[in-house]
Amino acid sequence: MSRQHVRFYIVDVFAQEPLSGNPLALVVNAQDLSQETMQRIAREFNQSETTFLLPPTRHEADWRLRSFTPVGKEVGGAGHNALGAWWWLAETGQLKLSGPQTVFHQEIGEQVLAVEVLADKREEEALWQPTTISMRQTAPSFGAIHTDPAELAAALGLESSDLFVEGLPAQVVSTGAAHMMVPVQSREAISRAQPDAKRLYQHLHSVGGQGCYLFSLDTVDPLAAAYTRFFNPTEGIVEDPATGTAAGPLACYLAKYGRIDSWGTTIIEQGYDLARPSRIEIRLQGDEVRICGSGVTAAEGMLRL
Repeated sequence: MSRQHVRFYIVDVFAQEPLSGNPLALVVNAQDLSQETMQRIAREFNQSETTFLLPPTRHEADWRLRSFTPVGKEVGGAGHNALGAWWWLAETGQLKLSGPQTVFHQEIGEQVLAVEVLADKREEEALWQPTTISMRQTAPSFGAIHTDPAELAAALGLESSDLFVEGLPAQVVSTGAAHMMVPVQSREAISRAQPDAKRLYQHLHSVGGQGCYLFSLDTVDPLAAAYTRFFNPTEGIVEDPATGTAAGPLACYLAKYGRIDSWGTTIIEQGYDLARPSRIEIRLQGDEVRICGSGVTAAEGMLRL
């Protein structure tokens, strides 16, 4: 019986060197794969997300991306799942870069979102080389506020006092994916968190949230805005080292509550508790949200299906 051979790559996103940041499994030339096969491949890789590169179905888009969690849930929003794919496309010469900034468009779910590839040209090289991927997320929307911090803290394995930060509620915010922003007193408290997946799922469901983004204003780098951890029992993600679809909403949340400027660049720290430190750059211009970063292709191989 003949087998189908499909190329894949592992891209470490929000990383400057291999084996750091958030690993993304990327399957290219995926147009002949059924959704069921994509879901089975995502289960095989067992990364927080596996992304599949496809031709677009919308004329205004350059590429279509589909991403699945290990339990087969398809995820939307432009986070590390998309940034890693665009980094690989730029790095391997799949994109025609025309200067220091080239704009493309990606189809994700029902949306078409802009992507900018920033590049430079070294004197000894004739081609533009990518330095940063900048992706547009959707305008922020603010959802339900969680009103029982004691029960939420218990579901996270924390004390209710750990979740009290003056003027900052636990609230669902979306820039493409709805996640609950949960303020925590300190990095030390965040590191102590040991969520009960079933109980946390129930809390997220009660407020219409997908994932839970714990954050503290107590950061490693004094120039960063927040130190974070991300848990998503609704989509089978135990913990994610770097979550762009949560960092964007967090920056908007911090701007809404007056902790950062609504016009400027913000750094979100994540992954330290998994020994995969990541720095996620968010650029706000009012309601325009962009997530920025780079990556490193750490591995490649062939699926034999």
